[in-house]
Amino acid sequence: MKVLVIGGGAREHAITWKIHQSPKVSEILIAPGNGGTAGLGENISIAADDIESLIKLAVDRQVDLVIVGPEDALAAGIVDRLQALQIPVFGPTQLSAEIESSKAFAKQLMESRSIATAESKTFSDFELAVNYSEAQETPIVIKADGLAAGKGVVIAQSHEEAKSALHDAMVSSIFGDAGKTVVIERFLDGLEASVFGFCDGKDLAMALPACDYKRVFDGDEGLNTGGMGGYSPPEFVNQALMEDARTQIMQPMLDALRESGRPFTGVLYGGLIVTEGGLQVIEFNARLGDPETQLLLPRLNTDFIDVVEACLEGRIREISIDWRTDSCVGVVLASPGYPGSYPRGLSIKGLDNMDDDILVFHSGTTLDEGSLVTNGGRVLTVVALGSNMHDARQRVYENVRRIEFDGMHYRNDIAARAI
Repeated sequence: MKVLVIGGGAREHAITWKIHQSPKVSEILIAPGNGGTAGLGENISIAADDIESLIKLAVDRQVDLVIVGPEDALAAGIVDRLQALQIPVFGPTQLSAEIESSKAFAKQLMESRSIATAESKTFSDFELAVNYSEAQETPIVIKADGLAAGKGVVIAQSHEEAKSALHDAMVSSIFGDAGKTVVIERFLDGLEASVFGFCDGKDLAMALPACDYKRVFDGDEGLNTGGMGGYSPPEFVNQALMEDARTQIMQPMLDALRESGRPFTGVLYGGLIVTEGGLQVIEFNARLGDPETQLLLPRLNTDFIDVVEACLEGRIREISIDWRTDSCVGVVLASPGYPGSYPRGLSIKGLDNMDDDILVFHSGTTLDEGSLVTNGGRVLTVVALGSNMHDARQRVYENVRRIEFDGMHYRNDIAARAI
């Protein structure tokens, strides 16, 4: 098979790394790819949101399968376009992907199916949103309705902070059109976990759970990011909780999407929280997570292409998916200034000094005259497997400390609570 992977982050590097192991795959194209994917296939300099050029690439190169990583391409309808050309593609259609691209839509669907989630209201009028927020207890959660690269959520600790977040989104338009509508939610307190279902439109197979860390600094301080690291499996998620997630949340949402004319094929991501009142949904995404993909695919023994094909052929319940029992910890190394503005082109050193079994997935990297330099906010995800969480955590940080670029920062507390 000739496979096209769309995207240029660490998630896509992990996907490329995994399918490179498949005996079914003979050639991999990655658009746009990064400094890490360059060693596994052919990077094509086409942005992940340049739908027309991606379609042309898939046709001209006669690819046998397209795997879509980023949410922007899904929301733009690339799956619909490829399906119309009868090119196999792994990912949900534009309508199905609204489970992520519109938080207001997701809330409506959850409420219609009594899927447990925080009480919320949706607003497109700034003054009405402010008035509502000031009548609620703090902390309170402000979410941009549309896609905002993981940065469209503010947990406001005061009414003043809530008003400022609403102004940023609705008046200053820091998220563009994504913030014209906002969802205001009651704050949920508890432990968060990410769960994933490989979906064929009707049925799903649950993947292993993971935890990610959204805040930029230790102790969950600072701004939200796209994710600063994570670990799998979460110490507080047992088999009974996973079964509840499947039967009370993931399958009901898959059914709701199908019955509303939006059958979902691909990976359904549930951002869940374990509260005193039980399991509740924070958000749904329409694709594999980042950094969770970097934690899950190293634990997957089954050929990922076999899983993809089972989803596309409507037979996900017929295959057995085998997982490693190892613990896994991943730490994201970020550019100075991230999640705000940051420089590019910083020389990266130390990658030739990693232990043999350490995985390094590239995100914001590129090759400059043969040398690896930074090219984004989140630069690398360093991943270690271990027989237990303590071992995996110790080994990942030992290797993280061998990597250098100017102003590099990372969280020191990934998976600390698990040990």
